[in-house]
Amino acid sequence: MKKQLEKNRQKKKEDKAQRKQDRKDNPTSGDLDSMMAYVNEFGEITSTPPAPPKPTNRD
Repeated sequence: MKKQLEKNRQKKKEDKAQRKQDRKDNPTSGDLDSMMAYVNEFGEITSTPPAPPKPTNRD
């Protein structure tokens, strides 16, 4: 029984180390541009920025 428990602990430790290495090898991009979200004129969330407003000439 004690040997089996020790095996289980060792297996969990190895799995955790493997997951840690996987995260280190494949980092997610945490740059600001990928995290930005915009709201369009209809109130929907989009990933593209809205077009700049057209200037109006009021002379």
